[in-house]
Amino acid sequence: MAALMDLSFMYRWFKNCNLVSNLSEKYVFITGCDSGFGNLLAKQLVDRGMQVLAACFTEEGAQKLQQDTSCRLRTTLLDVTKSESIKAAAQWVRDQVGEQGLWALVNNAGVGLPSGPNEWLTKEDFVKVINVNLVGLIEVTLHMLPMVRRARGRVVNMSSSGGRVAVIGGGYCVSKFGVEAFSDSIRRELYYFGVKVSIIEPGNYRTAILGKEGMESRLQKLWERLPQETRDSYGEEYFRIYTDKLKNVTQLAEPRVRDVINSMEHAVVSRSPRIRYNPGLDAKLLYLPLAKLPTPVTDFILSRYLPRPADSV
Repeated sequence: MAALMDLSFMYRWFKNCNLVSNLSEKYVFITGCDSGFGNLLAKQLVDRGMQVLAACFTEEGAQKLQQDTSCRLRTTLLDVTKSESIKAAAQWVRDQVGEQGLWALVNNAGVGLPSGPNEWLTKEDFVKVINVNLVGLIEVTLHMLPMVRRARGRVVNMSSSGGRVAVIGGGYCVSKFGVEAFSDSIRRELYYFGVKVSIIEPGNYRTAILGKEGMESRLQKLWERLPQETRDSYGEEYFRIYTDKLKNVTQLAEPRVRDVINSMEHAVVSRSPRIRYNPGLDAKLLYLPLAKLPTPVTDFILSRYLPRPADSV
């Protein structure tokens, strides 16, 4: 048994240390670099000596990132919900990389809100999240794929543990399940082109995706716009307990995001990137087991977390 564990450790160590050559000549395009994972990954890959093309949503974010890094990083503005913005960014990348192509596309841009009980949300609430996390990711990928194929590079898609088990209502988990399906399908399609596709599935980390407004005030707005009949059905006690539990989840979010950034970096620079990365103890010990359990067991466990509505049976 000890010998098997030693061999497993050596195999993992070899795969982690087996890096792509000529990294300083390779281009990486990263979306969502204003803050959070994308911002930190851009800086880490610049330190690696790579040519980083960073897409930011705001001019302020782009300027700040440019000031914090070296000439190996160039920025552009990108709104992944607008086709014209995506086309312009793709042409900009094409002009930067030339004939050598794009080594890595990192689809990191994402939003998490609005989220809450599904019945409290509108179609527009779902669309707002899905357009960024899924539809935008797909459109960016489709425009960049010819350049990635030319370089025989890789695509790295930011999903979530919420893409393996739906732990909250709204468009977030819906979009991340979609990211998983899209990533699986293009991985199989691109295999014979020598292109690799990796999925990052972090646990609960504290980033700007949770927004600046307090969780309590966001849920209060959702609650107040509901019809009186719906509020009566759920009850004030349900709203209070649900809000408290969601606040606790956000407060317990891991502030140290280094494991996520290292996973993203490994997917970019390793000769043998993994198909799925699961940074975070909660991802490994909670969400993945929940995703693999029989559905009735997972339903039972997660339903214990939710409060009982006033009109429950």
